[in-house]
Amino acid sequence: MKRTKQSNTLLDKMRDQHAQDKVNDRIETGSFPTVRKKPKKRLDRGSTRSRLISSVLVSLMCALLGFAYMSQINNTKSTYETMDESELVRLLNESNTQISNLEQRKNQLSSQLESLKSAADEQEQAKKIAKQNEETSGLISGRLPAKGKGITIKVDRGTTKVDASIMFNLIEELRNAGAEVIAINNVRVVASTYIQDAEDGLIADGVSITPTYVVKAIGNPQELSNAVDIAGGVGAQLQVKYGANVDVESSDNVVIDEVRDAVQNQYAKPVEQ
Repeated sequence: MKRTKQSNTLLDKMRDQHAQDKVNDRIETGSFPTVRKKPKKRLDRGSTRSRLISSVLVSLMCALLGFAYMSQINNTKSTYETMDESELVRLLNESNTQISNLEQRKNQLSSQLESLKSAADEQEQAKKIAKQNEETSGLISGRLPAKGKGITIKVDRGTTKVDASIMFNLIEELRNAGAEVIAINNVRVVASTYIQDAEDGLIADGVSITPTYVVKAIGNPQELSNAVDIAGGVGAQLQVKYGANVDVESSDNVVIDEVRDAVQNQYAKPVEQ
């Protein structure tokens, strides 16, 4: 009996311990929390679906564009296919006429362009000639100042009074040697220039001038110098007959800024071409 009671007591303890273990299993008291795994999203399925939809849309758009293009071609072909021979011939003639008109218009415009260019060149040439004539006329008439290669001649008072005739000979010798522009003292020498004697010197074109006489001439310096210094020439006469010192100096930049007003001709008029 005693052994039976001990056995029963042991069984009761085992039952109690088993019951307590079940209770402990239901209580979450562990130091590590239980982590539940979330189900994975089906990304591959959504991505495949998007690609499929995009492919379908692109294919549909390509099909629509192709259909529109083929419709346009078919309509164009049908337009010409429905024309009879006379209409096609008329259309071809109209096209040829338009091409011919365009070619003719092109030739007209080309001809007008050439005419404008020629007229512009002629006008430019006329302006150039007019400017040259104006400059030449201005230099000859004394209206414009001048500069260039030439010589400067200085003639002092001398032992005998230098008269108008020898000074006029000096100017003529310079002209014959090719002088293009001449001035004596402050007087510009032109075609109508005259020189006469005066009590204290000379009068050139109504202006009194006195020694030392300074004559400037633009032209070939060598030829002008030879015209003055030639043996027995005007330079020698000034030295021997009048006892005057004659100094001739060549230069690459002789400036003649003496000018005079233009003379209005009373009788002479240009001949109209």
